[in-house]
Amino acid sequence: MNGLVIVLIAIVVLGAGYLLYGRWLANKWGLDPKAKTPAYTHEDGQDYVPSSKLTVFAHQFSSIAGAGPVTGPILASVFGWVPVLLWLLIGGLFFGAVQDFGALYASVKNEGKSMGMIIEKYIGRTGRKLFMLFCWLFTLLVMAAFTDMVAGTFVGKGVEGMTKATGYANSAAASISMLFIVVAIIFGLIQKKVGKMKEWVRAVVAIALLVVMFIIGMKLPMYATKSTWIYIVMAYLFLASVMPMWLL
Repeated sequence: MNGLVIVLIAIVVLGAGYLLYGRWLANKWGLDPKAKTPAYTHEDGQDYVPSSKLTVFAHQFSSIAGAGPVTGPILASVFGWVPVLLWLLIGGLFFGAVQDFGALYASVKNEGKSMGMIIEKYIGRTGRKLFMLFCWLFTLLVMAAFTDMVAGTFVGKGVEGMTKATGYANSAAASISMLFIVVAIIFGLIQKKVGKMKEWVRAVVAIALLVVMFIIGMKLPMYATKSTWIYIVMAYLFLASVMPMWLL
């Protein structure tokens, strides 16, 4: 099948899922677009921060790519393109999207509490402990796998058989990624301390900064061994876990 046809099918299916299935779920669960979320009722400047729809969408969009969405299509590709397409469309609509939607809905309806606290409220303390133990073990596995994957992608030297072109490409990607983190923090500080910009202004500035980051990253690639990148990635994960959302 022509690749363009597959793309068009995916656009139609995902668009219909958002417009039809998503709205059906919202009506089924009784979502009220006028209701104030915990970000407003419990605002503290760190964990609860009122944000625009685009900001919330961007954070959610960048956070949903867990082990399943990333490794699932890769494993399915062994059996051809059809399983990959089915995994992305059917799995994305009826498993991944509903799971995220349901988790966010439950949290918002329970004063922004985490799933562990919600489980304790409705099931009990034992259920919460079992769930948190599972999350902890699963998080260890995912963090180890993704840290190794990212470090392997960024490594620019110290790998036997690596060509100069591959080392440069990896190091340039690493440099761009590090710049992205720094710029995101600066952007957050400007938004918080200087004043909020209009959404279209933020979009234009963000795109311009992305172009600049790509240019600098290509000109100044960061060469480091895999072990060095593992330490850097782990340090970032720790810092990101304790930093306020608006700073990321």
